[in-house]
Amino acid sequence: MNATKIFQVAKSRILRLPIIITLLIFSCKEETKPEQILETRDDKRPNIVLIVADDQGWGDLSSNGNSNLNTPHIDALAKYGAAFENFYVQPVCSPTRAELLTGRYFTRTGVYSTSAGGERMSHDETTLAEILKESGYKTAIYGKWHNGMQPPYHPNSQGFDDFYGFASGHWGDYFSPMLEHNGKLVQGRGFLIDDLTDHGLNFIEKSKSEPFFLYLPFNTPHSPMQVPDEYWNRFENKKILKFADVKANEDLQFTKAALAMVENIDYNVGRIMTKLRKLYLEDNTIVVYLSDNGPNSFRWNGGMRGRKGSTDEGGVRSPLYIQWTNFIEAGTKVDVVSGAIDILPTLAKMVDVSATASKPIDGEDLTPLIFNENVNWKDRILYNHWNGRTSLRTQDYRLDAENRLYNIKKDRSQKIDVSVQFPELVDSLVRSKKKWLETVQPLSPKTDHRPFTLGHPNYKHTQLPARDAVAHGKIERSNQYPNDSFFTNWTSLRDSITWDVDVLEGGQFEVNLYYTCEESDIGSIVELSLGNSRIANRISEPNSSDLHGMENDRVPRMESYVKDFKPMKLGNIILKKGKGTLTLKATEIPGNQVADFRLLHFKRMN
Repeated sequence: MNATKIFQVAKSRILRLPIIITLLIFSCKEETKPEQILETRDDKRPNIVLIVADDQGWGDLSSNGNSNLNTPHIDALAKYGAAFENFYVQPVCSPTRAELLTGRYFTRTGVYSTSAGGERMSHDETTLAEILKESGYKTAIYGKWHNGMQPPYHPNSQGFDDFYGFASGHWGDYFSPMLEHNGKLVQGRGFLIDDLTDHGLNFIEKSKSEPFFLYLPFNTPHSPMQVPDEYWNRFENKKILKFADVKANEDLQFTKAALAMVENIDYNVGRIMTKLRKLYLEDNTIVVYLSDNGPNSFRWNGGMRGRKGSTDEGGVRSPLYIQWTNFIEAGTKVDVVSGAIDILPTLAKMVDVSATASKPIDGEDLTPLIFNENVNWKDRILYNHWNGRTSLRTQDYRLDAENRLYNIKKDRSQKIDVSVQFPELVDSLVRSKKKWLETVQPLSPKTDHRPFTLGHPNYKHTQLPARDAVAHGKIERSNQYPNDSFFTNWTSLRDSITWDVDVLEGGQFEVNLYYTCEESDIGSIVELSLGNSRIANRISEPNSSDLHGMENDRVPRMESYVKDFKPMKLGNIILKKGKGTLTLKATEIPGNQVADFRLLHFKRMN
């Protein structure tokens, strides 16, 4: 169905709203009159709310048969919209997020890892936010970006007017943590998902009179497993009814924490929908819900093989629900294979904007399937790739990373290898896999020579965290997983911390160092240098902070615990345009150690 036809049909449906709805509108204590709503809505491009859960499995919803939890608000998106039965993402976070924003396989976009620079989506990719912004949409993202921190990889330089959240792959504290707002470091308020939703609600309120794109990439149920008591109390003593296929592999406390976190997401989805209804925007807003990969633990997931990180069904099958009241027929089921790469072309078509990008798009426009058009949908292959392992999915089959073949229509659990029965199909799919890998040419640490960018001329703020740095000497990282880590054991004048950087535009920058330091260790002089430019300052104020986070964890974490780091002005440094090694070191250490280090924050002064 073309965009013009969609809007013609929608307009007629809006004007034929049932009398009971009209009466409900008149009964609301809102100043806006219903006739004003009808006059303005049908000529305005629809809004988009795109919600992405983090590490939630396909099976972590009651709508998909999980009786361990209740997710009525998310389920309602499927009930009153379209549900995709065979929708696929990538095995981990950054790749999926890059795909849904660009319509291209992540392997083409520069993404190959989840930290230390490998999560960066190439800045010359065209994002959904850029396409919509060009067409007059207000754009905002509140949550976990995970596709690059420094401009031009930052969300503000990838089409988003407003960003509140964090750019790393995971965060160490979900209760009033340090976050950023458009590059400036700020303090969060309350439980993180609730806080992100609060910002989303405010954005909807401010943007109600013009088309908007709200992207809510939540960070739960990703570990650490923190959730407010209200949700945990429902599960702490609850009897689990459905289990992982191998029950011995399941950590029930982790399962309970994950499901409690999903119920909190559901609560916040309900808040978003309530706000849309209150502002009479629900029937002019496309609401999309999905997850970025399979479950982050062994728990019930419909009997599918694999979890997060796996290229098997359980690692890459995701729910996809799209609701557009009065436009999409309630209860629509789409069985055709589809993927994250299809989000951009589909949404662009639905809102009647051109999906033209600077590079070829891999995804397909799914609107013929959503609007039940009689089309001969051509079978296609979707590719899943991670950590050197590649599988692919056709409408009926999956060829796994070991080139075993499974009939997914009959064997979603991938228990019966049918490759012997279909040798020609296996050969064909193996050739397709090889050709795809040769075409997309994924980057790796050995082939990625991109330095970290600093001093973009159009953006005032740049962060260089410990995550992106290399420690030398005796300095240690607080955890093997870099994303929310810090450096400690900085005890020697021979120790240093370095970043390979590219100063995009020279100038003067105010530099703040985020640190903790015991009173007994104050007095160290810290020097920052790049080429012939250098500044130094003495740590004169203590900032004592114990590790924390464990007090809110429902199960022990894998990631680093956190501290309350505070800024110290290191000085103003003049940097020249060009590449080099930025070095942080101590020139004097009167105590046992210098400090624990979290990040550098640069603010352009001219």
